[in-house]
Amino acid sequence: MRFEARPNPSRLMVWLSPLVALAMTAIVAMALFAAAGHPPLEALATFLSAPLADMYGVGELLIKAAPLVLIAVGLSIGFRAGIWNVGAEGQLTVGAIFAGYVALHYGPTGAAWVLPAMVVAGAIGGIAWAAIPAVLRTRFNASEILVSLMLNYVAALWLSWLIFGSWRDPAGFNFPQSEPLAPAALFPILLEGTRANVSILFAIVAVVAGWVFMERTFAGFRLKVTGLSEGAARYAGFGVKHAVWTGLLVSGAVAGIAGVGEIAGPLGQIFPTASPGYGYAAIIVAFLGRLNPIGILLSGLLMALLYLAGDLAQMSLGMPSSITGLLQSTLLFFLLASDVLVQFRIRFRQSASESASA
Repeated sequence: MRFEARPNPSRLMVWLSPLVALAMTAIVAMALFAAAGHPPLEALATFLSAPLADMYGVGELLIKAAPLVLIAVGLSIGFRAGIWNVGAEGQLTVGAIFAGYVALHYGPTGAAWVLPAMVVAGAIGGIAWAAIPAVLRTRFNASEILVSLMLNYVAALWLSWLIFGSWRDPAGFNFPQSEPLAPAALFPILLEGTRANVSILFAIVAVVAGWVFMERTFAGFRLKVTGLSEGAARYAGFGVKHAVWTGLLVSGAVAGIAGVGEIAGPLGQIFPTASPGYGYAAIIVAFLGRLNPIGILLSGLLMALLYLAGDLAQMSLGMPSSITGLLQSTLLFFLLASDVLVQFRIRFRQSASESASA
């Protein structure tokens, strides 16, 4: 058996592939519910609808979707240029560290510039962390996939070192957490009665800016050409190094801002686990949305719903907390499998005797 590239992959199936993956994931979810002794269809309906039963649930959906959409839009710009940054989790963490420094040192002053400075500091932190794989890729041809992935663990250890050390809250009963951030270092609430805050606007701005950049600017066109063919990009005079730097630094900046949204939003302080894996989940969001900002917005909402539904399934259906990660990975598996079958057809090799008789 071998895979043979299709000469003209169906564009319709390229866009339908996420829906196929969603349908297959729903089947797997129903099988899990049935195995746990719940009516499959009823449990699936509860799983998907119960988190949005009230306005507070809608606010939770928005606050979880915002970092996913923000990071995924940044990643999609790099992915479309052929730059495979899997270090958004680390860039988010370093953004939270940089913004956390500003919040802990200047937040108690109550100055109005603290929150904007945190956003800028978070972006700088994400950019600085993303610049490391960019330098190693452009100067030494190191794989940005491996370098950015390993830097995720370095960033997590750096944050743990701070929280278990100099940033630990002296009144926190020895729990690994910083002091609660001052009001001047927190995003204002957008929807009363919920935790939805101003950080949601960053995601909306990112969707619009990402679409305009990739679809309506010459710089975006150059990145897309580079992603389709480096040889063609060089022939046209488009610098591949420029694409590497742009793809990594843009995604690093938005991931860093997403880190600010976490500590200055729903968390309100800094924990060793500032992110529940948003940097990794955003990769699924980006591909599920077909690397298109509008599609990413929809897939980000869906992924956020999975997070909320996983918590609900743990409490009301008695399912393990790992069901969220299980369904996310199942969704990614079916999405990749669907994409492979859209791009390739399966050919079965004939044995030597069958070939001779034919």
